[in-house]
Amino acid sequence: MIPATRTFYPCMTTITKRRSFNPGAVVILLIAVGLALSVSAWAEGRAEFASILTDAGKKSADNHATGASGAAAGAGFFAEDVWVRVGAASCLKCHKTGGDAEDSDFLLRDPQRSLGAAQAEDMRHNRDEFIQMARLMEGDQPRMLMKVTGKLKHGGKEVLKPDSAGYRVLAEFVRRVHGPESLADASEGGENGRPFFVGIAMEDDQRLLRRVTLSLAGRLPTEADVAGVTSQGLKAMPSLLDAAMKEDAFYHRLREGFEDIFLTSGIDETDAVTASALTYEHFHKTRLWYQKHDLGKFPDKKAEDQARRELTEKHHKGMLHEPMRLIEHIVRNDRPFTEIVTADYIVVTPLTARAYGVYEEVKPQFKNPEDPFEYIPVQLKALVGSTKEGTQDSVTGFYPHAGLLSHFMYLRRYPTTETNRNRLRARVYFKHFLGVDVLDLAARVTDAAAVSAKYTNPTMQAAECVVCHKTLDPVAGLFQDYWRFDQIYGRRKEGWFTDMFAAGFEGEDLPAAERWRALQWLGERTAKDPRFAVAMVEHVHYLLTGRKVLLPPKDFEDPNYTAKRRAYREQRQQIEAMAVRFSQTGFNLKSVVKDWVMSAFYRADGLATAAENPARRDELDDVGVVHLLSPEQLERKVAAIFGKPWGKLEKQLAILYGGIDSREVTERATDPSGAMGAIQRILANDVARRETALDFSREATKRRLFRDIEPDVIPGSSAESDAKIRQAIVHLHQQVLGRTDTPDAAEVTRSFQLLASIVSEAAGRKGLSNEDRSTSAAVPDPHYTIRAWCGVLTYLLRQQEFLYE
Repeated sequence: MIPATRTFYPCMTTITKRRSFNPGAVVILLIAVGLALSVSAWAEGRAEFASILTDAGKKSADNHATGASGAAAGAGFFAEDVWVRVGAASCLKCHKTGGDAEDSDFLLRDPQRSLGAAQAEDMRHNRDEFIQMARLMEGDQPRMLMKVTGKLKHGGKEVLKPDSAGYRVLAEFVRRVHGPESLADASEGGENGRPFFVGIAMEDDQRLLRRVTLSLAGRLPTEADVAGVTSQGLKAMPSLLDAAMKEDAFYHRLREGFEDIFLTSGIDETDAVTASALTYEHFHKTRLWYQKHDLGKFPDKKAEDQARRELTEKHHKGMLHEPMRLIEHIVRNDRPFTEIVTADYIVVTPLTARAYGVYEEVKPQFKNPEDPFEYIPVQLKALVGSTKEGTQDSVTGFYPHAGLLSHFMYLRRYPTTETNRNRLRARVYFKHFLGVDVLDLAARVTDAAAVSAKYTNPTMQAAECVVCHKTLDPVAGLFQDYWRFDQIYGRRKEGWFTDMFAAGFEGEDLPAAERWRALQWLGERTAKDPRFAVAMVEHVHYLLTGRKVLLPPKDFEDPNYTAKRRAYREQRQQIEAMAVRFSQTGFNLKSVVKDWVMSAFYRADGLATAAENPARRDELDDVGVVHLLSPEQLERKVAAIFGKPWGKLEKQLAILYGGIDSREVTERATDPSGAMGAIQRILANDVARRETALDFSREATKRRLFRDIEPDVIPGSSAESDAKIRQAIVHLHQQVLGRTDTPDAAEVTRSFQLLASIVSEAAGRKGLSNEDRSTSAAVPDPHYTIRAWCGVLTYLLRQQEFLYE
């Protein structure tokens, strides 16, 4: 990829990022015909090959003896070493259909483009291609090894250093092909060793239930939920999940999670949302309807202005959330989730329908036209502009909706420029809907000036650039009708750029007759691409855990590479299995949620595992759900436990606590900072002071926290009193932390000692008030026990079990 500089090919300035150059990531052109070696070179090569085979064989024997590399020593050598370290890392970028070397005899298939049996067949095909290439000799030296080190003509030049891990793996593969091992031994088999999850503690069923209901429904488990899991165990979980996923709180969480991914609400707040998305040329009569809308009579101008501001705010908010409400509509109605790229409609509110100019037409479809946040699906008419370039071609007469791809808010969130040429849109398309980071397709060149001087059009001529642009530019071309920088829709007067690869998708050109519905054409192919199902499964993983899925380790020299690779492979196998089931259920996203919750990756007790298995730390680093709650999740947890949120983790304070605004801050903080620690202390103090006295002021039967304890029960006064206090602490631990402690547990003892020490210290002081004034009405507290219980609750609210999931 060409470096993003403003002095050299500025088309990539908004979509590239700085990364180090890796020669092995450019291409590996293994062509059947090589250059003839001279006689002297032949003799030298013969000796070199003998040395290669000897060294590789010795390393393989060492691996067998030490167990340092199960893949190299076992039968899964091709799949886990040759393909991962050489094929996928270097060869596949060009040696595939649509790649720069698609005309060569060495043609590979991308296993990530298929699932199940088809994926296994792709791997067998790749193995056979490698075996055939490994058999070819140039004199007495293997042509494959000469190609990759640049000793024979190779478009990719040198892609593997002779002392690199990738080269050693390839040399071992060549040795096996030419050696006594069978071809099956060189390519097939599984991993020797214990199953991945052996010895890993799983969350007990009740803690899992609490985690799920808090995460998905923003509430604690009901008595019926607890009873179901108590009697049936995990078998009860699918039906409980089905019920939870019908609650409004689940859809709030769903929108929140996908907003973290798509960031569609991140339009610059300095622009009016409607004016930014609905442009003057196409919606000039309706886009600003709220400015002149008849609001009725008001006592004065100030009241009328306030009402208009509130109307405008509701309208803007409704339009800003349309993309995520589309996702909610699809999931709530159990529609195929492929509709996020194929839906031939958008969803509108009674207010945004006015901006689109369709309110009177769709008004009867609303259950309550006065509800500013009721959304219904609607098809818009084709856009009509003041110019030919601004008027939309449409065979059907309707706007060619393609889910999020064609939504005005999505297009405005990811705009184009004269030099960018829709490449940003193409890049986020691959990331959002196929889980592919296009920037990883090729490494960056080190001498951009040399490439610029050598080629008149580097993106179509230089191999370093073509490997990326041959994938990126065709998709950019599919957005060509959405070219107007200030108005979103509009075709370029000069026609689309001819110095870019033609519009299409993965080697398939866009037919001229489909030009008017190019994004629908793209959406249809996206929905059929196996990578779509995988990407959606990955998105649900993020929604549930707050973490991205594991990426394949790339540092082959890392001593912990094998452990990291095993963790990645185990998670990848589960993801792909879920993706298969996802497609088999008609792309019902709820099935993916259930699959993840029931998976060992989600149920594993990550903390206990890491502590008990330090030798497996790299393998288990991403096992289990241990992540800092987001500001929104923390507020919901406080509300679920105490009946009322803290109410302060909003706007700037939410950002300070690791939140996002989808615009300038687009990634949540996963590790607590000093400021976040201070906020945690403030929250613990505020909530404990508010809730302790408030709970004691209620009737005992209506209390959430202190049902079976009264302020006159003093620690140390009697064995009976201490037993009551310990039992009250057990209930408090369960309510706040989800723990199931026994009265004599160490954690209960710690909380008891804290309570006792506070009461004892207060008894030795003079002049302390006999009332707790934490609430608006003072609560009698002559023994200082209410305030001591407040101290215990403060302590609990600062525990990891409360602040983390």
